[in-house]
Amino acid sequence: MWFASPDEVRGRLASVDYLADDGIATSVFLAGALGKPLLAEGPAGVGKTQLAKAVAQATGARLIRLQCYEGLDEARALYEWNYKKQLLRIQADGDAWEDIFSEEFLLERPLLRAIRSDEPTVLLIDETDKADVEVEGLLLEILSDFQVTIPELGTITAIRRPYVVLTSNATRELSEALKRRCLYLHLGYPSPERERDIVLAQVPELPDLLAERLARTVATLRSLELKKSPSIAETVDWARTLLALGRTDLDEGVMAATLGVVLKHDSDQSRAAKELGLPRP
Repeated sequence: MWFASPDEVRGRLASVDYLADDGIATSVFLAGALGKPLLAEGPAGVGKTQLAKAVAQATGARLIRLQCYEGLDEARALYEWNYKKQLLRIQADGDAWEDIFSEEFLLERPLLRAIRSDEPTVLLIDETDKADVEVEGLLLEILSDFQVTIPELGTITAIRRPYVVLTSNATRELSEALKRRCLYLHLGYPSPERERDIVLAQVPELPDLLAERLARTVATLRSLELKKSPSIAETVDWARTLLALGRTDLDEGVMAATLGVVLKHDSDQSRAAKELGLPRP
């Protein structure tokens, strides 16, 4: 078992500076206790990827990450054969055809590597919604039975089931078949109070009052109609920026000068400056 209780989850994640609320702690515990993949869905920058990293760090498990993208295929996600090495073997020995589809020529990719791992492993399937629908079909067998079928070698079953975290920014709807195999956790932007605590956990040198002002300012920015709302990581970056500048307050001048740390579109900066009454260069 990965964790004994949700309270243990909360404590162990806090020890690696990931502050989990009740919903997160319960979902993380159940994913381990039930042996079910955890699908974490929500806007970009709310800590979905970091959650998988924190679970790995808190448990001392190996982290294996599959970064999804449009055009991802089985060869990049699961396995492929080392064709150059196979060709060299055939050229050296014309009778080697039966031997070239063996372990010696197999190139493991993240999914197969996680299945075959004999040590505690956290498998992060990141931004699943960016992959093509066909990739979901590939995931179904793995997430159902934790096994992979390689025609030339047969079926490979997990030696030790990995702890699986899938993330999605909800840019497209994932299939019901995939969702049925997972526990679901929605992660939204934290409250200003919780974001303040996150900032202080990541940047403990920051004064408490400045962390609170920062968190409330970011919450105000997220309430605007922006192309891209600030992520939690960008809030932390803003805190580190203020420290680097030696500032102990977030006044209008400092806010205007450092707005590019959290807002990466000129139109977003213009809207924020107008709403907050900030000077623009």
